Amino acid sequence: MDNMSTYSNVLHLEALVPSELFVIPVFFLMLLAYLTLLVSNIGVLILIITERSLHQPMYLLFCNLSINDITGSSVLLPRLLADLVSTQRLITYGECATQVFMIHMFGTASHVLLIIMAVDRYVAICQPLRYSAIMSTRTVIIMSAAAWGVTIALIFILVGLTLRLSRCRSYVMNSYCDNAALFKLSCEDVSVNNIYGLTFTVVLFTFSISSIAFTYTKIAVVCWTKKSKDLNSKAMQTCASHLVLYLVMMWTGLITIILHRFSNYPYLRKLIHILFYVVPGNLNPVIYGLQSKALRQKIVQIFHRKVIHE
Repeated sequence: MDNMSTYSNVLHLEALVPSELFVIPVFFLMLLAYLTLLVSNIGVLILIITERSLHQPMYLLFCNLSINDITGSSVLLPRLLADLVSTQRLITYGECATQVFMIHMFGTASHVLLIIMAVDRYVAICQPLRYSAIMSTRTVIIMSAAAWGVTIALIFILVGLTLRLSRCRSYVMNSYCDNAALFKLSCEDVSVNNIYGLTFTVVLFTFSISSIAFTYTKIAVVCWTKKSKDLNSKAMQTCASHLVLYLVMMWTGLITIILHRFSNYPYLRKLIHILFYVVPGNLNPVIYGLQSKALRQKIVQIFHRKVIHE
């Protein structure tokens, strides 16, 4: 079968759970998490788009984050839900490659967008009088476009290096398609893939961690020197939640990459990878939406109008 799989366009995916006993509870937990993610993020998007008072740079960043969460989770979770109740778990090579591209684009964009949002928080807290001039709508649009452009270019190279390889296997050693699982289907030398993938990961994480550390150090210094209760309260309210979300995303992504090098923990790796999509995607609307005073007030007004009409 391995010899035939060189010319086969159909790949076999690994099971998500170790036993059928876990299928039903895992299915409904994932379905609930996915529906909650969709409702909350789409709700925030619709509210920002329809309310003219929310057409501001900060809320444009919210939109970028919500779009990324919706796209990334929709590429992975519906397919996992379908494969959970399926006995075959088959996927074409083209679908697998598309999923690889979208999954890695989601992960990279998440880091880059959170860096931009950290910069936004730094300017808002440390230079509030210049915020409108520095973080203008035009600036945020340029930063967002650059973030997506760089992400697409880097992932295009990553996936392109894998697609150039011939295949000698048809069994994907994962329940979803990612770059490592895809290039492991080849019997060719994958040193270039490993080097680029490792370099890409190290550079992304280094830039991400250093940027977050720099901005939050500057915020902490400003709060310490000014000793303003209002400033400290604002910083704690907006930055603590942002930092928690960033740490959750970073560690789930990092542990997934590390566990790819150890075949003894396949189900743990899958669980953590799913958490990388589910946890930040569900927390983003709460952290960035409800903690924004203007957005929170709009949500309260909508519910208040509904109660009155009823």
